[in-house]
Amino acid sequence: MPASMSRAFVKEGDGDESAGDLPELPISEHPNYVTPRGMGLLRARLDDAVRRLAAVDAEAVGARLERAHVEREMRWLQARILGAITIAPERQPADRGAFGARVEVVDDDGREYRYRIVGEDEADPELGLISWVSPLARALHGARVGDSVVWKRPAGDLAVEVLAIDYG
Repeated sequence: MPASMSRAFVKEGDGDESAGDLPELPISEHPNYVTPRGMGLLRARLDDAVRRLAAVDAEAVGARLERAHVEREMRWLQARILGAITIAPERQPADRGAFGARVEVVDDDGREYRYRIVGEDEADPELGLISWVSPLARALHGARVGDSVVWKRPAGDLAVEVLAIDYG
């Protein structure tokens, strides 16, 4: 290569040199408790990743990087599934807040909230699905109807009273 030629004009490979440099997706340090629904979601995500990998056009620009991303996702999903511990809601204490419970609470202003305590991968607070390691789920663990617990939030602590617990 002439000394004056810029590296920007040199083509090496297909432009996906960084495909092998992708860091692995982080795995939680907590046990991977899952609801039966959560396990189904993990398996569905893995099936989807397998389909997406099969659909990658090997001749397309960026194909190597796309494959690397999907393969990394598949390794993460396989690890989460292999390490999953399915907790059957019907085996939980019906009268206490625990993994898999749907808990209804009310704050001092009379605002009611309903949450289900689920695994980390299933959590979606906007849908009322909270991770079992979240501050609220930890506060609700072992609580009974009528108990008041303190939800330690970044916006400030909030006292809530448990109105209902069910596992349906």
